[in-house]
Amino acid sequence: MLNRANGRLRIFKKRDDFLAFERVLGEAQKRTEMRVCGYSIMSNHWHLLLRPYHDGDLSEFMRWLTVTHTMRYHYSHGTAGTGHVYQGRFKSFPIQHSQHLLSVLRYIEANPVRANVVENAADYHWSSYGWHIGEPERRREFELSGLAMKLPGDWERLVHKDISSPTAESIANSLKRGSPLGEKRWIKQTAEILDLQSTINRRGRPKKEI
Repeated sequence: MLNRANGRLRIFKKRDDFLAFERVLGEAQKRTEMRVCGYSIMSNHWHLLLRPYHDGDLSEFMRWLTVTHTMRYHYSHGTAGTGHVYQGRFKSFPIQHSQHLLSVLRYIEANPVRANVVENAADYHWSSYGWHIGEPERRREFELSGLAMKLPGDWERLVHKDISSPTAESIANSLKRGSPLGEKRWIKQTAEILDLQSTINRRGRPKKEI
């Protein structure tokens, strides 16, 4: 899951801004039970790695999360009537429960390092990285869940290593188009089941037969 601030403006400036979003995230979990397996909250956007329990839960969870956070943000900052907080509807894509899932988690937890906010991901307070490497737990306003698969023993090294261009491009494409991320056969099957064929088809006019 990804959502960005409208105009890429900073909506998370101080500690209370981050905590307020975490609080809404926790309330959303209570309303629509959802497993949050990874996250990173940046100054103008956030990433969530989610595992829903039931069909339809994801849309309901994200709708309530973004609408409620927008309302409370405007109220807290006295900006009601000044426009949208977010660019639009959140971006999401299904991920195969395999190495691809680990790649997305790595992409999310490396975000603060990639953005040059910190050199060590462990120094960034607003992500799931510390939880995954077993650092002393801080109090959060929501529950984190495991991936149901073991993280590599060298996870710390992997998060701080540059992600290969093909992997980064695949994730970026899925974020942009909402296309499933995984092995080719799984992508095709998932696209058919979820009616996402248009997200995996090549863009442009079909070639004319001669």
